[in-house]
Amino acid sequence: MHEIEPFYNWRHLYAAEEDELSPFYGKEYSEFEFSNTIYNYYIHPQWDEFGSRTLYVKILFADYDLNYAIIEMIGEWNDAVENDVMQLKRSLIDPMIAKGIYKFILITENVLNFHGSDESYYEEWNDDIKDEGGWIVMLNMPEHSHQEIRDTRISRYVFLLDYPAWRTHQPQQLYDYIDNRLLKLL
Repeated sequence: MHEIEPFYNWRHLYAAEEDELSPFYGKEYSEFEFSNTIYNYYIHPQWDEFGSRTLYVKILFADYDLNYAIIEMIGEWNDAVENDVMQLKRSLIDPMIAKGIYKFILITENVLNFHGSDESYYEEWNDDIKDEGGWIVMLNMPEHSHQEIRDTRISRYVFLLDYPAWRTHQPQQLYDYIDNRLLKLL
């Protein structure tokens, strides 16, 4: 797990720690000090913590003019025991919404498991952004977690999309691809 780094090919375009509007503004990273763990496995120090013991994030890109953010995730998304969605919503999503972000692309291919609970925070998140034309996309979530999302009825509030080639695009191209795909779905 310690070798899985957040996607870094857009670092020349955006760095959350340099963005004054980012919840991670001013954060300093170590390339050598591994302190965060997921179930006793160290993870790369570039991942950001937001209050969950099992799920970490990296804001890969944020565009305040087009109101979208691309956030990569790693770990276990556990709403049943840890209430990860509440932590995510309060610590990261609410501050981003306050700064004008309404469209969220969550890269979830490194989310190893998903354990749902109720849908109330997803409903709240959706209510907070829908009047602005916002949406939530979980991109490339492992197939075994799709059913859990459907069973907990979260799929009413998020779109589950697969697009393994996302790394081959610049952020604007990925956003355009997802936005156009959602227009076709809606």
